[in-house]
Amino acid sequence: MKLVLAPMEGVVDFKMRQLLTEIGGFDLCVTEFVRVIDACLPDKVFHRYCPELNNNGFTRSGTPVRIQLLGQVAHALAENAIKVIELGSHGVDLNFGCPAKTVNRSKGGAVLLKDPEHMYEIIKAVRDAVPSEHQVSAKIRLGFDDDSNSQEIVDAVVSAGANSIAIHARTKRDGYNPPAYWEKIPPLIKDKNIAVVANGEIWQVEDALLCQQRSGCTDLMLGRGALSHPDLARKIKAHFNDEHYDGLQWEHILYHLIHSAIHHDPAKDEKYFASRTKQWLGYLKRQYSQADTLFDEIRRLKTKEDVAGVLKKYAIAP
Repeated sequence: MKLVLAPMEGVVDFKMRQLLTEIGGFDLCVTEFVRVIDACLPDKVFHRYCPELNNNGFTRSGTPVRIQLLGQVAHALAENAIKVIELGSHGVDLNFGCPAKTVNRSKGGAVLLKDPEHMYEIIKAVRDAVPSEHQVSAKIRLGFDDDSNSQEIVDAVVSAGANSIAIHARTKRDGYNPPAYWEKIPPLIKDKNIAVVANGEIWQVEDALLCQQRSGCTDLMLGRGALSHPDLARKIKAHFNDEHYDGLQWEHILYHLIHSAIHHDPAKDEKYFASRTKQWLGYLKRQYSQADTLFDEIRRLKTKEDVAGVLKKYAIAP
């Protein structure tokens, strides 16, 4: 079993990847998408999205990181794919799943699901450009408005030579509304020679097991579930490997939040710690009822010192 930390724009950045991989359980991280227009981007852009390049493409705890590209111009994506591999990315991921209207209006992300032939051209160009020993993966949804062409989408990815495909088992129209239709994956991948990762609505260990059963996929991708349940990947791995693991309590989560590097960024303004803490509490409240109470307590606080002071009252080292 492999567990992949999903790319989530504005949330799963370098520091969140570092925190979650140090808690454990993940085998691969995918970065937030790097937008490619029609030219090769400078190295500094990729280092900004993936500081792990300075560590041979690994997080501090040793988890490999793969840069994700988003765009519509095949040759430009291929040129940038070559560069990210040279810089140290562990493969290249292509985004065909982002539902954001601003991205789709620019013919990037999920809107390309309407045109599997265009998807094929992009993936084929990248696969041909990147040395064969490096992985090329694609992240898709079941379709745009509906899933009527989902088989064509998967066939395009496979025919273009991608090594793996992550299937978010919803359409763009579905957004992030439950359920995820895991049971629609098996017919799409039957007799296909490609690694498949199932994604969507995995919040608990039980969801992971059910997803495996219905999708026929052993490998899973965790997104919002990992943010609301920071040791979810570790719990899933412990269950899968029949290992004992007690799990993190709320006080331990706060300890990780304070002592990780997630809120230490000299390049950000003084309000960064407070705003980032409040953002994460929005996810944590699904798993921990204490998150709502804590949010109310820090709602009006703006400085790092004030917010950290409140957190330290409750935090306990695991």
